[in-house]
Amino acid sequence: MSEETGAGERFAIGISFGNSSSSIAFTGPDGKAEVIANEEGDRQIPSILSYVDSEEFHGTQAKAQLVRNSKNTVGYFRDYLGKDFKSIDPTPAHQSAHPQQHESTVAFTIRDTDAETPSTVTVSEITTRHLRRLKQSASDFLGKTVNAAVITVPTNFSDAQREALVAAAKNADIEALQLIHEPVAALLAYDARPDAVVEDKLVVIADFGGIRSDVAVVASRGGMYSVLATVHDYELGGANLDQVVIDHFAKEFIKKHKVDPREDARGLAKLKLEGEATKKALSIGTNATLSIESLVNGIDYGSTINRTRYELLSGKIFSQFTGLVESAVKKAELDVLDIDEVILAGGTSHTPKIARLLQNVFPEKTKVLAPSTTPSAINPSELSARGAAYQASLIQEFDKEDIEQSLHPMVTVTPHLSKTIGVQLVSADENAEDAVFAPLVNAETALPARRVAQYTVPKEGGDVLVRISEGEREIKVTKPEPKPKAEKSEKDEEDSDSDSDFDSDEDEEEETREIIWKSTKTIAEAAIKGVKAGGKVEVTININPDLGLQITAREVGGKGGVRLAVEAPQASANGSA
Repeated sequence: MSEETGAGERFAIGISFGNSSSSIAFTGPDGKAEVIANEEGDRQIPSILSYVDSEEFHGTQAKAQLVRNSKNTVGYFRDYLGKDFKSIDPTPAHQSAHPQQHESTVAFTIRDTDAETPSTVTVSEITTRHLRRLKQSASDFLGKTVNAAVITVPTNFSDAQREALVAAAKNADIEALQLIHEPVAALLAYDARPDAVVEDKLVVIADFGGIRSDVAVVASRGGMYSVLATVHDYELGGANLDQVVIDHFAKEFIKKHKVDPREDARGLAKLKLEGEATKKALSIGTNATLSIESLVNGIDYGSTINRTRYELLSGKIFSQFTGLVESAVKKAELDVLDIDEVILAGGTSHTPKIARLLQNVFPEKTKVLAPSTTPSAINPSELSARGAAYQASLIQEFDKEDIEQSLHPMVTVTPHLSKTIGVQLVSADENAEDAVFAPLVNAETALPARRVAQYTVPKEGGDVLVRISEGEREIKVTKPEPKPKAEKSEKDEEDSDSDSDFDSDEDEEEETREIIWKSTKTIAEAAIKGVKAGGKVEVTININPDLGLQITAREVGGKGGVRLAVEAPQASANGSA
């Protein structure tokens, strides 16, 4: 039994509510987010409800009913919430209770009571029942009644869908403190860890779910997040990979028994359940066995598949995943070289091949955070719930009005820097145009902002000009010269040196790509006299929301320094910085 929560007291968790599965998480006294197991011990709880003789089954138990009791089993309903029936795609629900039109909304006809006539249950009511079961599992685990939550939603959830989710949660006696975007929650799961170091970075969050995939490009600047681009594919997910396994075994069965098990409703349901389990086994091991009792016509079936064969059969689908990620980077008007981290979220991200392919798409410096590429990576299935739990722990003590005010556009739609601002150090005998541009305040940084950095001066020291300027990056592509027949020029020799890591067979095909920064507009200059040889200069920049700057430049360990103020330029027509 869970202890009652006091009147007016909030006890909040994080809820990741997905089409295929959901997760619940809380933040412990040590400040770490933990995912809660339900009474069956599942941390990824299938978003499925099933009814047998008026008894409600939930999660894994309900999923098992898809074979025997599909008409009274409701699954894959999250995206139907708050939508008009005419606008939904009923395909994912074909193996369960079919969505139907009820007034303008979506409903299901199921036998969920002892009455002879079936009930018409709206998707909002199904959602309430699902959230109520998640709340109960969390309350039982934590020993205290949960009454509030931060819930994750896709970036393209409409206002109507958000409102419907808040209402469904309220009916389950859950106060929805906040709805946060899934990619932001996934990023928060990493950044809010007690030992995490917050740094400026560009991050791709690739969320590969059961029946859909969503990719977001997020600029993290000083712990503030800006979503730069999102792409969605509603027909690409783990179910596509399940289908590869199903088709493989079905063809094998046809060869032996001249019957297609996919044409039998129960046979197909069994294949789907076991095919998914086989796919998951291939994410862990190199071989997997499928065994089904009485698959069709009373025939028992068993077979094995190895990971190499599975990856070969799934090649096209893997290409679609990587293509979706590349399209998101392109939509953000960035290059793969700009990306600092790729976070793989969602259950399908456990597939090792996807992470390996993404390592090939991005340069070596880009961290690909997935179990198969980074031992310290967080379980991709738990990211959203953990991030939501961190957010819940932060805001559960706030008054409702304070939470609403913090989400007001005046607070959340802040001005952002449109150009990168950086530093060039110019020694007395150097041409200013040759000085290296070092980015200090990146584009997409929310304003106001403050940054401090130290720079090593030229070895000989002396008088140093500190130039603050706007800059832009270019992608420099170096194409290797074809193997020369004649004597090499100096440039050819440089090129061949730079390509010495590659096999000679690839010399004519491979090209190197790198980011080159160049200064485009000088904002301010400060001269620092007599810097020690090999010394350092510290530069501090404060940028106001109106783009006014305060700059301090000083020698580290030296006395004094130079302070400058730059007035704000005229505001642009749309008010963006």
